[in-house]
Amino acid sequence: MREVCVVGIGMSKWGEVWRRSLRQLFVDAAMEAIKDSGVDHLDSLYVGCMSSGMFVQQEHVGALCADYLGMAGLPAARVESACASGGIAVRQAFLEVASGASEIVMASGVEKMTDCSGDDATSALAGAADQEYEVFHGATFPGLYAMIAHAHMDRYGTTPEMLAAVSVKNHHNGAMNPVAQYPFEVSVDRVLGSVMVADPLHILDCSPITDGAAAVIVTSEEVARKLGKPYVKIIGSGLATDTIAIAQRDDITAIKSAGMALDRALKMTNRKLSDVQFAEMHDCFTIAEIVVMESIGLYKPGQAGPAVLAGETALDGKFPINSSGGLKSKGHPVGATGVAQVIEVFKQLTGRAEGGRQLPGSPKIGMTQNMGGTGASSAVHILEVA
Repeated sequence: MREVCVVGIGMSKWGEVWRRSLRQLFVDAAMEAIKDSGVDHLDSLYVGCMSSGMFVQQEHVGALCADYLGMAGLPAARVESACASGGIAVRQAFLEVASGASEIVMASGVEKMTDCSGDDATSALAGAADQEYEVFHGATFPGLYAMIAHAHMDRYGTTPEMLAAVSVKNHHNGAMNPVAQYPFEVSVDRVLGSVMVADPLHILDCSPITDGAAAVIVTSEEVARKLGKPYVKIIGSGLATDTIAIAQRDDITAIKSAGMALDRALKMTNRKLSDVQFAEMHDCFTIAEIVVMESIGLYKPGQAGPAVLAGETALDGKFPINSSGGLKSKGHPVGATGVAQVIEVFKQLTGRAEGGRQLPGSPKIGMTQNMGGTGASSAVHILEVA
């Protein structure tokens, strides 16, 4: 397989974006990525998008995005794997370039989630859970993650303060991110005093619904060198699945797919997890970040919560997590999240992180972990400075 590089990035402003449509959000991010990279054409396009049919009644998203990018005729396809759609779009672009099938591919993601009612948005998102065995019986994602949180608390003594510390950290980072949906700080007391959504998860433990798009240009190292701009290599890519219903898992306090995806990504490299210096992780709920930290082997079970409280995952900690603000503060337009994670790692590795959130010590290797639903799918990418 050939070396694969990220050479350009672009994001729309994330939040409740009333005056931009799904296609316009995509074009905003895509054009920014093309300009940033300096490429003069694309060979292919992947668009991560979970549920545009339910959010804005628009299907056929690959063709739509190629059309409104002014590239009708371009090979283009939508990628769907719930909230992991963006991460798998990046993986598809990676594989296409690595195989030699294409030289320059755009991996993108987009979602327009606020143009429908709250009930309709909840219904659309519920499609990522098991319809027959979870949703039919009234389970929603806050409820499912609340069950995971209670199981983790019962087994390991995890506390609401530990969950709140994840939110506090990610909002601190997101307050420095110019495209974040919620760029403000919170305190532990504010998190614990916010509205309860599904005990023990408060509203400030939950990621928001978001409008937004993100895009990266992926190419061969030969092309990257010719462009003459800073680039990073994708040195590993892993994908895994698990049972879609949490009741069918041996242990709901772990996200098995995250660990398997990381193992598969690492097998492509000559690296170990200990070589990775920071990560963007899928914190759709605060408990998710804690469980993923343990599921990938970064911490032993029950030790991730205390590590967050101790500041080990802060910007100046030994393993920073979600320097972008994560899903919690930056936002979570589900189809775009995995692409935005790659963008943040690219920024950190090239020294482009804005607002004072640039990690110290010029990091060389970072990773992303993006998952769908309660971890029924998970995509991991490992990126390294060229």
